[in-house]
Amino acid sequence: MFDSRHIKTFHEVVRAGSYSAAARALGYTQPAITQQMKALERDVGTPLFIRVGRGMRLTEAGEALSRHAAVILDSMSAAQQQMSALTRLRAGRVRVCAFPSANATLIPEAMARLAAAHPGVRVDLLESEPPASLQRLVRGECDITLAFTYPGLHEEVPEELVEIPLLEDQLTVLLPTGHPLARRRAVQLADLAEERWIAGCLRCRANLLHECAEQGFAPDIAFTTDDNLVVQSLVAEGLGVAMIPALVLNFLCHRKVTGRSLQPASRRQISAYVLREHLRIPATARVLDELKSVAANKVGC
Repeated sequence: MFDSRHIKTFHEVVRAGSYSAAARALGYTQPAITQQMKALERDVGTPLFIRVGRGMRLTEAGEALSRHAAVILDSMSAAQQQMSALTRLRAGRVRVCAFPSANATLIPEAMARLAAAHPGVRVDLLESEPPASLQRLVRGECDITLAFTYPGLHEEVPEELVEIPLLEDQLTVLLPTGHPLARRRAVQLADLAEERWIAGCLRCRANLLHECAEQGFAPDIAFTTDDNLVVQSLVAEGLGVAMIPALVLNFLCHRKVTGRSLQPASRRQISAYVLREHLRIPATARVLDELKSVAANKVGC
C-alpha cells in the first residue's frame, strides 16, 4: 500500500524536476522530501530515481509510477469532493419505504422541505405495508421505513431496527352519509356489531378483529381492500362501514361518507425505522428530521 502523501510528493518531484524545487512548491524542507522518497522506494521495493550529474532521471519503475500518479491523485480528489458533497448534503440518495397513506401525506411535505434546503439530495420512494416494509429495511432494500403498529396486537419489530416515533393516528369510523349513527359526534364500537364491514390491509384487519372481539362481537367483513379510495367508495354506496385512520381523511374524503370518532378511542402508532448505523449518515438523518417536523405539525391526527 502506498502512502497518498508520498504519491503527491513524488508527483511534484517529477513535475518540478528536483527535490529542492518540489520542497519549495510544497512548503517542505529538502530533507523531508528526501525522506518521503526513500520511504516510497521502500514501499515500491526498487529505486525510482537515478542521479545523473547534478540532475536525476526516473527509473523504469519511476516512469511506470509517474504514469499512474496523476490518475491516483485525480481519483483521490474526486473521492474527497464526493465525500464532502455527501457530508455537507450537497448530494446523497435516500430510499424511503412507506405505506400508502403516509406516502400521500407525510412524505410529500417532508420531501418538499428537503428539496428546498438540499436540492442535491435525491429521495427514492417505495411502497409497502408493514410488516413487509420492515423486512425490506432489514434486507437492505431501503434506508428508512415508515410503518404503523397497533398497541393491542403486540407486534414484533426486528431487534436490529431503531424506532423513531412520529405521531399517533386516531382511528375513525366511516359511515355512509345518512346513516342513523352519523348524527352522533362519537360512535360506540359495540353499536356497529350488526353492520357489514370493509376491512383494510392485513394488519388493519387484524386490529379490527381484535377491537371488535374486545367489545364482544365478531365483525361481518364483506369486503377487504388496502386501497383507501376503494374503502370510501364502498362505504359511500352503503355496502358497509369501515375503521379508517384520520391520516387518510387528510387527503381522501368522499362527499357521501361521514367520519365519526370511535369510543373507546383507538389509535395506531406511526414510526420511522432505520438500522442504527444509518443514523450517522447525514442525508438519512436529515430526512428523518423533516419527517419528524411534518408529523409534529400534522393536523387532524
